[in-house]
Amino acid sequence: MDRTESMPAQTVPAGVADTDPGSVLLPGHDVPLGRYTTVRRLLPQRQRRMVGAWCFVDHFGPDDVAERPGMEVPPHPHTGLQTVTWLLDGEIVHRDSLGNVQPIRPGELNVMTSGHGIAHSERSPATHPPLMHGVQLWVALPDPARAGAADFAHHADLPAWRDGDLAVTLLVGELAGARSPAVVHTPLLGAQLAARGPAPATLPLRRDFEYGLLAMSGAARVDEVALAPGALLYLGAGRDAVTLHAEPGSRLLLLGGAPFEEPLVMWWNFVGRSHEEVAAAREDWMAGRRFGTVADDAAPPLPAPALPTTRLKARDRRGTLSG
Repeated sequence: MDRTESMPAQTVPAGVADTDPGSVLLPGHDVPLGRYTTVRRLLPQRQRRMVGAWCFVDHFGPDDVAERPGMEVPPHPHTGLQTVTWLLDGEIVHRDSLGNVQPIRPGELNVMTSGHGIAHSERSPATHPPLMHGVQLWVALPDPARAGAADFAHHADLPAWRDGDLAVTLLVGELAGARSPAVVHTPLLGAQLAARGPAPATLPLRRDFEYGLLAMSGAARVDEVALAPGALLYLGAGRDAVTLHAEPGSRLLLLGGAPFEEPLVMWWNFVGRSHEEVAAAREDWMAGRRFGTVADDAAPPLPAPALPTTRLKARDRRGTLSG
């Protein structure tokens, strides 16, 4: 992710004060990803950079890829983060410099931990389903995990249950007494909510977490705010529960976590703490150090863009410059 791109200002729904952390609507903006895919980027934005340790949210599709290659993202590096990939439709093959080659399909979860450095690619297989729809998210790693070893995990069996007209699949963390097998390094939550009927649903929340709700398909209403596909509603912290009214067939993504207080430098595919750290990662990638070679992918790796002419500065989760 290139942090030099401009980002739109925050949008506040009618009747909701900008100081009210419970109902701030963040519209996405389109960003090209690889040669054939455009994503809607929901985080970071100028005034809301994170939800818990979730520091990056891309929503893509639904796209008709029946006559197209689908996703084609060649080898590229990461540091200081975890990638979390979740599909609603389609198939993508993950390859990384640890030697993993892993297809991911709807209902399955990929979690890649970069630690000090990893490289991977993401491609649709030659024969793939006609639709592609999903999300990719980043989780900022705290010390000491961000300087640790890289790792990758694929989870094909996740906790899932029905609560009235709502079907819940737990991707990350704990909810309603269930726990995901995915390993994370800060208190975190990620859950898909699929409306199977018209009845409103109420979910328990933690008061010490902040939350966001992404509409991936269909439509929903929370706090009298209408949520259309491709928009993220920041719910704030201090809540015991959230009640949502969703059209049958809608699929939403609930994200939450303890506020992440460490200021971050986010530039291109790196999450660090200083200009020097990010510059060193870029230099290592361009010199063929640290990140390794992606398994079973002969495509040339993506070159890193040039660093900006001014120093990269750390910002906190609200976007305030550190120091």
